Amino acid sequence: MNRKHIAAWTLYDLAGSIYSAVIVAAVFNVYFADVIVGNEDGRGDQVWGWVGSLSVAIVAFSSPLLGSIADRAGVRKRLMMLYTLIGVGAVASFTMLNPGMVWAGFALAVLANIGFEGSLVFYNAYLPDIAPKSHQGRVSGWGFGLGYAGSAVGLLVAIPLARAQRLDLLWLFVASWWLVFSLPAFMALPEARGSSKSVLDAAIRGITDFRRIFREVSAERELRRFLLSFFFYIDGVLTVIWFAAIFAVETLGFRQDEAIILFLVVQISALLGSLAMARPTDVLGPKKVITTMLVLWSSVAVSAYFITSKSVFFAVAVVAGIGLGSIQAASRSFMSALIPEGKEAEMFGFYAFCGKSSSIIGPLIFGTISRVTGGNQRVAVVAIATFFIVGGLLLRRVTDPLTDLTGGRADRARRLVGT
Repeated sequence: MNRKHIAAWTLYDLAGSIYSAVIVAAVFNVYFADVIVGNEDGRGDQVWGWVGSLSVAIVAFSSPLLGSIADRAGVRKRLMMLYTLIGVGAVASFTMLNPGMVWAGFALAVLANIGFEGSLVFYNAYLPDIAPKSHQGRVSGWGFGLGYAGSAVGLLVAIPLARAQRLDLLWLFVASWWLVFSLPAFMALPEARGSSKSVLDAAIRGITDFRRIFREVSAERELRRFLLSFFFYIDGVLTVIWFAAIFAVETLGFRQDEAIILFLVVQISALLGSLAMARPTDVLGPKKVITTMLVLWSSVAVSAYFITSKSVFFAVAVVAGIGLGSIQAASRSFMSALIPEGKEAEMFGFYAFCGKSSSIIGPLIFGTISRVTGGNQRVAVVAIATFFIVGGLLLRRVTDPLTDLTGGRADRARRLVGT
């Protein structure tokens, strides 16, 4: 195991996590909806929803093709660099935006999110190459930990800049941080060896492989049922993240700096939640943990309709953060337990595709409901609870191999989750 490769790979997580915290979750989303577009009648919510849906759709439906080209034509690192530079350039260009520049802001925001989400396709693909299977869990955890550190740094820097109304400096800081901490990966990570295939041949093979994997997933009853449930409930989770800060500012009257502090605390509660629920996931099974978290998330979404106090919303958001970390960790464990032996890599690629493609629907629904109801975000949040309820009902049909089966498959599932 090459320590230089490991260090460079984990630093890339540190680099990009500041984007998800500052741009997507806590600061730019509010600035875009309320200042650039204007959100008195819900139009800002609607256009921000379009940003999320369009950018994720482009990445989701192009990633199987581009992933195949990257691996088979030996251009993985170059594509990761290209997407990163697109994202960095778009974020730096946010400094040129002014109130009323709706479609310029829309275009830049879409480009920025394509750059971020697209670069992760190639970044994640490096893990099996740089770490043996016995160490992939801990290496992934190191990147995860550094990612939270990067998010925290970005939010801490954002607080004084938001209070000073110098968000232009914040956009430049995010772009610079993202670029600087990406450089070790660009310099140290190896390029995929590839094959003698041309880009066209690699693209054709990518389409063929995706169709084959889709057929294989469809043939596995429990895996198919789980991914259908996952498609719904993870869309709800990601939609809440996409709009939570806007809801806090627009509906509950949070100041921008208060919303940033809120998300800083939520980051911490998400990390603690994922750690706290790790052992219960192994003992009780991921199905029970996910079901519990879906009840929690449904309650959070419904309670948001009635909350009028900042302090109460703060407490509810912290509880939601606990559910955020644990539901993602338990979902990955459940997926591991259901994958046919020897197909882990390609099936996890399809799992990532389901997560991204599902994120198209939720932002559209939230934004449309807010717009139709004249900016009533409470109704939009309650509508998102439907995703958790549907996901939970579908999950009931899935057999948990950790708790519902006996024998060899259950033993294998336990070994998979334990590694």
